[in-house]
Amino acid sequence: MFITLVLLLILSTPALANPACAVCTVAIAASLEIARYFGVDDSVIGVWAGAFLAILGYWLIAWFDKKKWNFPGRDFWLISLSVAMIGFIYIKELVYNPEPILIFFIDPFLFSVILGAITLILANNFYQWMKAKNGGHAHFPFEKVAVPVLALVLLSVYFNYYPLCQQANELYNF
Repeated sequence: MFITLVLLLILSTPALANPACAVCTVAIAASLEIARYFGVDDSVIGVWAGAFLAILGYWLIAWFDKKKWNFPGRDFWLISLSVAMIGFIYIKELVYNPEPILIFFIDPFLFSVILGAITLILANNFYQWMKAKNGGHAHFPFEKVAVPVLALVLLSVYFNYYPLCQQANELYNF
């Protein structure tokens, strides 16, 4: 067993860092269903679902970069299409029920999904700005992960205390 482990370590290739690792993506997707089971407000779940879809958009951009497929507005359209995939949940799982939120007349879950995606994108841009101001280096290890996660946690805490949606328990009569 030990010899096999040593051989695998010797033969392994270096891993390439990806801003949206597969483990993180799977963890977010799994945690959404777990949160619903425990009755977390749907607006909090929507924040993380929007971030998840934005991460998928970043993956799509990386894949397009690898294929060298470029066109005007590519990154905007790829992120927008990824976040728009939330529409599939309305086909089977949810009913679109618009309500007045600030100046918008939109479904609260959809509003929190869009806010989660925007928060992740802005937090990533903020990290890039901070890194550029620091000579191209992060201020501390895993800053690239900590900044977006902290922004999403703060938005989730806000929605926890000022919910837009009903509790999952009320929606599904658990």
